[in-house]
Amino acid sequence: MSRWKTSWGSLAALFVLCSLPVGAVAQAVVPVLGAPAPAASALPAPVPDVSYVIGVGDTVEIEMPDRPDFKAAPKVDADGNIQLPLVGNLPASNRTALTLRDQIRDALIKGGFFTNPNLTVRVGSAQARYVTVLGAVGQSGLIPLDRTYHLSEIIARVGGIRQDGADYVIIRPANNGPQKRFSVQALATGTDPAQDPVVSPGDTIFAPMAELFYVSGQVKTPGSQSFIPGMTVRQAIGRAGGVTDLGTERGVKINRDGKTIQPGLDAKVQAGDVIIIGERLF
Repeated sequence: MSRWKTSWGSLAALFVLCSLPVGAVAQAVVPVLGAPAPAASALPAPVPDVSYVIGVGDTVEIEMPDRPDFKAAPKVDADGNIQLPLVGNLPASNRTALTLRDQIRDALIKGGFFTNPNLTVRVGSAQARYVTVLGAVGQSGLIPLDRTYHLSEIIARVGGIRQDGADYVIIRPANNGPQKRFSVQALATGTDPAQDPVVSPGDTIFAPMAELFYVSGQVKTPGSQSFIPGMTVRQAIGRAGGVTDLGTERGVKINRDGKTIQPGLDAKVQAGDVIIIGERLF
């Protein structure tokens, strides 16, 4: 009897699946236990836009769609030139892909190789223009400027500011001009366009470590915390997880510059403060 029940149950399940739309069936199938999860697909490499200025070290991809035999991917040498079939050396540095395309086209026509060549030119890899990102970010390093980038976009490409990072970043311009500080909060919210400038080749972007304060005593997560200007004692206690069942917010003490003070909960915290939460009296 149990055998018939199993068969009818299987048929019923099959009928339900067959009556579902194809997309619903795909969602209804339960993954096999223990099967490896599908690998996350890597983000596609950014494609330089038409405004990108070619420089030394870049690779340029050149082809004719109607002539598969004419294809080249030369690298811009130290002199700013590329070597091409038929026309030889051509200057490529300090040109956009469209400008270089027209230059190659003119050289092919003047050399008598083609009367009206249909060319496509694009930057295969951008190595000449980059910014350096250092400090408390997800992954520091050199970021190629394959198009126009705002500061917020560069920060996003390196994985954002770490939890132990400060609430600002610094740009040191390539031209040795004065360094400037930009608010991370303004970058995240986009409320102030002036706080999200366009970066320039050779700039160094530095995310400093946050200044710290410390919470000890009867809190749930004692230890160091990132300092945020304007933070109150009440907020600092909250960042430390709040007081324990044995703790009290009354009579909170702060060790500051070698002195012990007893500010109110709405007093401002300073970097380097050691906030001490005592036990409550029963």
